[in-house]
Amino acid sequence: MAAESDSELPKLSELLDKGWQILEEVEDSSEPPGAREVQDKVKRGIGALEQATRMVSQLQLFSSNEDLEEISSADIRYLLLPALLGAMTLKQVDLRHRLQHLEAARSYFLDFLKRCQDYKVSNFKLPGQEEAVQGENEPVHNARAGGPPNLTAMAVQRQAKIERYKQRKELENRLSGLKTSVKSGSAEEEQVREYYLLQLRHWVCVALEEVESIDQELPMVKAREMMKVSVEYSNMGQHGG
Repeated sequence: MAAESDSELPKLSELLDKGWQILEEVEDSSEPPGAREVQDKVKRGIGALEQATRMVSQLQLFSSNEDLEEISSADIRYLLLPALLGAMTLKQVDLRHRLQHLEAARSYFLDFLKRCQDYKVSNFKLPGQEEAVQGENEPVHNARAGGPPNLTAMAVQRQAKIERYKQRKELENRLSGLKTSVKSGSAEEEQVREYYLLQLRHWVCVALEEVESIDQELPMVKAREMMKVSVEYSNMGQHGG
């Protein structure tokens, strides 16, 4: 009886494939993002990816003291889970929970980036590391709000963005060449490994862009939340009076 119920449980690979496929369908959909059908899909996708994440954790697939070479070609794709979860979380459109969604997505992306940095997937700086380095090397007035803008830092940031865009496009081209054979199951093990390593590098670019975008949106959303709270308080005060 137990064996029967075990066989009915979805496999880890099926959960990842389901979540990933739903993300692609939502991104390619011509329906408005807020359409009920789209949001139902998003919910299902998040559910599948969360379940897969719990399974990875239970199976202890990854260890902090191993190298990328030590991860099997079959398992390497599961490193993508937090990035896919971050992207899927951002597909939720309920404005009442926007702050919660942004913070959750940011946390997923940073988790993914940290792990990719630990495994030396590609060469990049975690968001926040640049500021820490700048802070050590710069006069204090530049670090303070209202000080003159740091033009050098802005130029470096712009250049990094251009490089990342070029890198992302190059990775997308290489991925499209491998995708068909990997998805059809006809790819050799080295090709499968290369495909998922390229996916990891591609998602590093995506995650860095998304965190930057989230960090620009967060102050506005927080300000809106504070305004909402102060309006509610003043209304309560009026009714109390």
